[in-house]
Amino acid sequence: MENSTIQFTIAFTDPELDDEERDREVQNLRQGIKDLDIEKAGPVRDPNPPEGNKSMGGFLAGVFAIQVLGIHVREILDHLREQLSNKRIKLKVEGNGKMLEVEASNQEEIDIVIQKAREFIENPKT
Repeated sequence: MENSTIQFTIAFTDPELDDEERDREVQNLRQGIKDLDIEKAGPVRDPNPPEGNKSMGGFLAGVFAIQVLGIHVREILDHLREQLSNKRIKLKVEGNGKMLEVEASNQEEIDIVIQKAREFIENPKT
């Protein structure tokens, strides 16, 4: 696990936030992780951009992906627990040829989601 790459995709899903507010949440997350040991981080491209979109494709509002080496998973999960407290999110974790998707909408659920992600990554047989 230490040398394998783990990807976290965080989507801010609060229905009371508009796209601009979701993107602000992404920017706050990006600022919060800038000093961590991360392989790659950035917004997620829209796989189905609106018809007539002349750019290289837009990005999904409020969605952010982070890739880290397994050795840094504990650090990123601890940071996500702090930074995402009381946010409504969907978290997708991909690694070791597996994928886990979970949702949370309050601090207690965030704690459970982070624990599930930790167990998912640390136990490659499940």
